[in-house]
Amino acid sequence: MVDPSALIEEIRSARTYEGQIAHVRTTSRRRARYGELDRPLHSVVQGLLTELGIKRLFSHQTEAVSRALKGENVAVVASTSSGKTLCYTIPIAERIYERPTSRAFLVFPTKALAQDQLRKLGAFGAGTAFTAACYDGDTPQQHRREIKREAQVVLTNPDMLHIGILPYHHTWADFFRRLQFVVLDEVHVYRGVFGSHTANVIRRLRRIAAHYGARPQFITCSATIGNPQELCEKLTGLPAALVDDDGSPGTRRTWVFWNPPLRERGEGRRSANMESAALLAGLVRSGVRTIDFTLARKVAELVVQHTQRDLGGARSKLGKLVMAYRGGYLPEERREIEQHLFAGELLGVVSTSALELGVDIGHLEAVIMTGYPGSIASTMQQAGRAGRLGGAEETLAFLVAEDNAVDQFLIAQPEYLFSTASERALVDPRNRFILAAHLLCAAFELPIAPAEYDLFGPDTEALLQVLAECPERFLTRRTNWYWIGAGYPAGQVSIRSASGQSYDIVEDGKTPRLIGTVDGQSAFVMVHEGAIYLHRGESYMVERLDVEQHVAYVRRTDEAYYTDALSASQVWVVEEQQQAPWGQSGTKHLGEVRVVTRVTGYVKRQIQSGATIESAELELPAQEYETIGLWVPVPEDDWAALQREGRDLAGSLHALEHALVALVPLFAACDVRDVAGVSHTEHPDLGRPALFIYDGAPGGVGIAEAAFDRWEELVRAAAQVVGTCPCEHGCPSCVQSPNCASMNHPLDKAGALFLAQRWAVGSRQ
Repeated sequence: MVDPSALIEEIRSARTYEGQIAHVRTTSRRRARYGELDRPLHSVVQGLLTELGIKRLFSHQTEAVSRALKGENVAVVASTSSGKTLCYTIPIAERIYERPTSRAFLVFPTKALAQDQLRKLGAFGAGTAFTAACYDGDTPQQHRREIKREAQVVLTNPDMLHIGILPYHHTWADFFRRLQFVVLDEVHVYRGVFGSHTANVIRRLRRIAAHYGARPQFITCSATIGNPQELCEKLTGLPAALVDDDGSPGTRRTWVFWNPPLRERGEGRRSANMESAALLAGLVRSGVRTIDFTLARKVAELVVQHTQRDLGGARSKLGKLVMAYRGGYLPEERREIEQHLFAGELLGVVSTSALELGVDIGHLEAVIMTGYPGSIASTMQQAGRAGRLGGAEETLAFLVAEDNAVDQFLIAQPEYLFSTASERALVDPRNRFILAAHLLCAAFELPIAPAEYDLFGPDTEALLQVLAECPERFLTRRTNWYWIGAGYPAGQVSIRSASGQSYDIVEDGKTPRLIGTVDGQSAFVMVHEGAIYLHRGESYMVERLDVEQHVAYVRRTDEAYYTDALSASQVWVVEEQQQAPWGQSGTKHLGEVRVVTRVTGYVKRQIQSGATIESAELELPAQEYETIGLWVPVPEDDWAALQREGRDLAGSLHALEHALVALVPLFAACDVRDVAGVSHTEHPDLGRPALFIYDGAPGGVGIAEAAFDRWEELVRAAAQVVGTCPCEHGCPSCVQSPNCASMNHPLDKAGALFLAQRWAVGSRQ
């Protein structure tokens, strides 16, 4: 068992230690609390629990099971490793043993989680007493008909429901007719664009089930978030009983806040990727089973490369015990890695959030987070991957800070992470761009009747009319609305992004080979010509991006750098929806904006330091969309005061905009890549200086609204981050952005601080 105190002392005494540990905190164990069921379980189910060594159920488990067996929809929210799986496994097993014709969909956000849960179902008789199977994009075609016909429990994901089950519901008629339960696990993941799409997929599922005469119950499970009941009800469109009395025990966890040292030359800190890799290598050498979470696929691959190099190479004894796991891998690659993970054969795993969820990955003892995960809920969820039920009693969680405003804010104020309530998960099923796409999918599945308008929301009829009158003529109306378009609408709708068709990444050569995929919204950023694409420890250079065919052609390369895309945006006000005063003379505005974004170029960066080697220009089509934005005109007295101080208006606004955008994830459950901003010394629609913060998704998903509601808190946080940063002229920790199209020019840190401090003082009055 790991000894956190001894390990931390060992790190501090190492020759390579440079004072990176900024804060250490230990959270105490939590004692278990148990409950009683309203009625005895079926003898077979009770026997299975006894065989698993489960003598008593935790309080939240008994309440959830009792409510589900009464026929209620249930929303369960509890901490990581609290045994939420039993909250739905027991009711489903109970119903199947009582009535073998019963059917259930178990919906998980990732394929890895579905595979893991299928193994766990085996303990409840799956494979012997009843049949269960995974049905997703990796399921071989020859097995699909058998699963539809014979499986009583089908484990899938929202993507497969959307593209492979609902459009072909007639082939699932018997299953839908007998559908008793739909489980949505890890629902805190369903936020933003993905959550808004998933909410509409679930409405389509309810509609198809009703067509076959079924009214399934919904059981949803979530990690701790600020609005679990609201989120679950928005996802399903149905009322649900909230179960949040978490009775599970908690492990003793030691948190280590790790801040990379300042660089010897210039401003800014050393690479968080390099620090994380060195930390992971040290833990692997000590035999500590560790998972390292990163924020992006590229970073996961970089950290693996660095770690294996530190351990003697990818083919060394220890190097072979470290692997990456992320989206974009081919099915056979994922299965291979998952087998190693589930068997506990690895000492180090580097992953994106794909493994943040409730997958059992051996008995992990430590978690490294390379960069703040974007929300308190995700941070606690990732930290909870170590010390799951039956695992280590003492665990470690390292937060390795990146050189950005949010991470440095948390390093300076670690109490924020432990004292602030979890964020509200933002989801908007009525986003007109998302809803319109799903109305087309629904019409393809079954004609839409006026009686079904309420299922999708008050804008349904108006959107259907627009879709019928558009040049493509997707729909026609008699009494109901009928699909008359060409092809297959679900195939053109990506539910994990606001964009459409994904791009294939193909290794060019005599025998071209598909090595991965990337969604359409990210393609210009990740696989533009000249980009370095990382895959399973190998570097590939993008030689050509075929925009029409949606293919990126790559070749292997030994280049020792990585690339970051640069983009520029222009924003126009379409319609103001809200306005409110703040401070002494300021006003904040919320409404619909039109955004035109263009990837203008990219920079090559050194792998070791992240320093810029050179930049290059790109000519790619502009991407235009409408979304929701917040804009704040600069009050005239602040503008005048800034000029009296001799500060540069453009540089001050530009720097403050960077700081504010970087801090938005602290106040809205989103990734920094989901939000953007621009600043103007004289905006053409407003005729005065202004800052804009807007959603990165067409139609918006609530991020700008959250920034509008918490504007004063956001301003005070920006003043603190910029004011406490030790740099002189601005660095990535305070006012620089790594993706700024103008290469962070002009920036006036002192001017940004002057404005932020005036606004922070004014916001308290």
